[in-house]
Amino acid sequence: SRKQEIKDNLPAMVAAVKTLPPAYQAVLACAPSVDSSYYDKILGRCQGGSTIRRVSNDTYPLLSHSTAALVTSGTATLETALFGVPQVVCYKTPLPHIIRFCFNHVIQCDYISLVNLIADKEVVPELLADRFSVANIHRELQAILPGQPNRNRQLQSYQEVWRRLGDAVA
Repeated sequence: SRKQEIKDNLPAMVAAVKTLPPAYQAVLACAPSVDSSYYDKILGRCQGGSTIRRVSNDTYPLLSHSTAALVTSGTATLETALFGVPQVVCYKTPLPHIIRFCFNHVIQCDYISLVNLIADKEVVPELLADRFSVANIHRELQAILPGQPNRNRQLQSYQEVWRRLGDAVA
């Protein structure tokens, strides 16, 4: 459920952004189907969670002003790419080492994000299962901030995603 994803992913995301330079403001795009009291509960448990600004029902305007994003997998990854915002896909799973084993040996799918699936290559980093950690999220986020080479590589790779989706998107 969406609440489970929020509970599992948001604390690590908050921890990863709390050490960003003061020039950056962390803003949380809240799911309209989730009551704000649930976000209060989760953010209240996070060190620095009270400083996270929240926006509801304004995801597209938020993306249009974003420098970078931490996103859980789903349509949000594609929407973020279409807005030209570099991103890190974060998805905590139960039994992370078993999930990684399955991705390496059983599942016939290399990616979980729509961006990477459409491009058929890793355009955005996917921190899934055993790769999901505060340190990895922070490192990958730092790598897509302005002036960093991964930012330009990701933005250039978005062009291929847009091309594969067709001219109507570009």
